Amino acid sequence: MSVSHETCLLDQVLELIMNEKPPTSASLFLNEDSEKPERRERGLRHLRQAMQKRTAGARDRMCSITRDSARAFLRRNAFVLFTVAAVALGVVLGFSLRPYKLSVREVKYFSFPGELLMRMLQMLVLPLIISSLVTGISSLDSKASGKMGVRAVVYYMVTTFIAVFIGIVMVIIIRPGKGSRDSPAASSGNIEPVQAADAFLDLIRNMFPPNLVEACFKQYKTHYKKVISSKDVIIQVNVTNATNATINMTDLQANLTAVLQTIQETVEETIPTAGSSNGVNALGMVVFSMCFGLVIGNMKRQGQVLREFFDCLNDAIMRLVAIIIWYAPVGILFLIAGKIVEMKDLAQVGGQLGMYTVSVIVGLLIHGLFVLPLLYFLVTRKNPFAFIAGLLQALITALGTSSSSATLPITFRCLEENNHVDKRVTRFVLPVGATINMDGTALYEAVAAIFIAQVNDMDLNFGQILTISITATAASIGAAGIPQAGLVTMVIVLTSVGLPTEDITLIIAVDWFLDRLRTTTNVLGDSIGAGIVEHLSRQELQSQDVEIGNSVIEENEKPYQLISQENDTTKHPNSETTM
Repeated sequence: MSVSHETCLLDQVLELIMNEKPPTSASLFLNEDSEKPERRERGLRHLRQAMQKRTAGARDRMCSITRDSARAFLRRNAFVLFTVAAVALGVVLGFSLRPYKLSVREVKYFSFPGELLMRMLQMLVLPLIISSLVTGISSLDSKASGKMGVRAVVYYMVTTFIAVFIGIVMVIIIRPGKGSRDSPAASSGNIEPVQAADAFLDLIRNMFPPNLVEACFKQYKTHYKKVISSKDVIIQVNVTNATNATINMTDLQANLTAVLQTIQETVEETIPTAGSSNGVNALGMVVFSMCFGLVIGNMKRQGQVLREFFDCLNDAIMRLVAIIIWYAPVGILFLIAGKIVEMKDLAQVGGQLGMYTVSVIVGLLIHGLFVLPLLYFLVTRKNPFAFIAGLLQALITALGTSSSSATLPITFRCLEENNHVDKRVTRFVLPVGATINMDGTALYEAVAAIFIAQVNDMDLNFGQILTISITATAASIGAAGIPQAGLVTMVIVLTSVGLPTEDITLIIAVDWFLDRLRTTTNVLGDSIGAGIVEHLSRQELQSQDVEIGNSVIEENEKPYQLISQENDTTKHPNSETTM
């Protein structure tokens, strides 16, 4: 029985019940009163039969779900389930091994499978960034790529400022730095001072690497060198003349030359010098790949060979990702277990440090579970949590690897296969986002800077808080997508408002854990940005699809004419010579 028929029956039964009038003394002796109960029983019988059929249909559907659909669901989500199970097993294994007090060497050996996963993913990052950006931008015309780039940059800036604002509000409300001061953790090395101006100049320098091969494994970094120099300083010697006689101008000039004396003074100053640090210069490779893709796109048919080469390279890298992804659960298990075994005494994470951790976690949860989904819903009018469900494996991989760049290959796979985002958008937005969009890092740096100010009983005014927000936003752009890169850029934020950089050691004890959470937030922000940019750019993408279809039809017709013309021109001179 169909649903519409069932609703009709229900309406009839309700109408019968509503239209039924209370019996009066005059109608007790009429025959029609005896027909009403029969009519009601008939309607209830029909209703009971309809409900029984509906229940039987639901039971049959449940049986079909348990047999067939469950098997298909498990097959479709095998990667995600394996990864979730790996995280749970890693936590259990790590805490079960803590009582054995493993040495540093044993922990290193134990974490070796996780190290292999990190090396495999980092091996694919560089060719993936170059090939995806070149193919993504070259497949778009300059107008469409320009609009898409503006939308992506606006999204990055808005979400990063919102993240910084949330972090500042959380740390001001919770005030984790008040109370008894925790003892700082032992630092593994000296914290090198960094001037904010030099850091931003380094960021611009890295955008234009002089050597592309060197940019694959090195990036520019300003080092500081102390130089001792001597310079001549003219000082005035205090000489008192006992004579009270008046002197003329010639005598005054003679006295002045006598009281001025030149001495040599030793001055020690710190000057910036050119240097480098190990690591891929991702920002330089992104800028070069974008420019290269734009040029290839404007070359039309001449650049077709290069475009096909990078497209094929991108497909080959994604096939390698499909192979490596099966090893990801094993690597994530040992990465998380190794970090838990390596963790210091949990009693350290108390007092100020515990409240600081709570502040960062609450801020990241608000940004990741409320702000970003709300932005996605407001722009696309689609369910954001269904979109996030398709990203689950990328988010868990980010949690395990603590690197948004290393997670990039799996983020591509999740967006393109699970959420069906256009490849032209993912290839353009994701590499740029993994390089410059760091919502979680910006939030964390703002919270950490104000926390250190609270620990030192320093009341920051509005101008200093504004400076922290702007500096944290800019520093997060320069943060490389590698584990614990936020600690390096944290020096810039602290220096901008005159906070002591040595107090970074206060937060080192929990940084490994918060680093994983903020990396997960970074990956989520990049992915939701790809979905929003695709929705806003759908008209440009559709119009380009139509243009590509027309050009394919024209190209299919043209070669025959060109070949015939070439044959005619080649035959005609020969016929003339023979004549």
